[in-house]
Amino acid sequence: MQAEIHPVFGFCYLCRWIRWLTPDMAKTRGFDPQWLSITFSKAIFLGNGLIAIVSGLFANLLAENLGFGPVAPFDAAACFLAIGMAIIMSSWSENYGDPSESKDLMAQFKVAAKAIASDEKIALLGAIQSLFEGSMYTFVFLWTPALSPNEEDIPHGFIFATFMLSSMLGSSIASRLLARKLKVEGYMQIVFSISAVTLVLPVATNILVPTSSVKGGSVSIGGSLQLLGFCTFEACVGIFWPSIMKMRSQYIPEEARSTIMNFFRIPLNLFVCVVNAFPITVMFGMCSIFLFMAAILQRRLMVVSDQVHKSSTKAQEMIGEDEPLNP
Repeated sequence: MQAEIHPVFGFCYLCRWIRWLTPDMAKTRGFDPQWLSITFSKAIFLGNGLIAIVSGLFANLLAENLGFGPVAPFDAAACFLAIGMAIIMSSWSENYGDPSESKDLMAQFKVAAKAIASDEKIALLGAIQSLFEGSMYTFVFLWTPALSPNEEDIPHGFIFATFMLSSMLGSSIASRLLARKLKVEGYMQIVFSISAVTLVLPVATNILVPTSSVKGGSVSIGGSLQLLGFCTFEACVGIFWPSIMKMRSQYIPEEARSTIMNFFRIPLNLFVCVVNAFPITVMFGMCSIFLFMAAILQRRLMVVSDQVHKSSTKAQEMIGEDEPLNP
């Protein structure tokens, strides 16, 4: 259980940190906005990667090797959380935002709704993130029963550490892709497609690989194939985070970013709640479909973005041609 809850908690913290960092880096400290993508990548690599690997191994040590039971990792997490809180309170400055831009809640939602309705790029990006995150959160609840359908004895902590190692590898790949200034909208289509294939593996193995009726034992052949696919999916997750953060900084205005994303988290949360009522193979199939949809929407986002860029470039060229004619 400790391995299943940690990613959700990490993401909740990450959202708040992003909200604090984005305006603080650009406005308060005057850093280069291009550093945001590098910072995001390092945060995923070190925070959601390296630290999470150590956490998984430490949780397995407490629960299995030392025999403290499944509650011990939660107790240890509370201690580390208290230490982190003390460090943040003593070293982080408060980000109060711009007082001149403060609005009440309804005004913020109206601004966000208007932005979504008027800009297709924002609507597409929000839908893409909701589809991927919904599939990812559902995966968090599904990987344990998928790997142990007959109550196989699996090392949850080590498997979780392997997932985080894969995520760290994906973050490292994303860092190199961003450093080479490759088009995010282009390579993310491939990432979403690969993710969709990996989450359809449990459906395929359930049909093609015979399951054992013996309770207990080690991971089956089908489980091993699924584990390989899950590690690939986690690598895609590692690529996703810095890439989606980069696109959000490009397409969504900072002053309404959190409110806009909250619009799309409403259907996301409903999906995660409802989807768990279905059989596990159906849930994986639905996640795979949603990821394919994300790839299609990502393609559409790239087309729209290119059209806007070409129109803007053409308008600037026309203005440049007209300037010499003006007295």
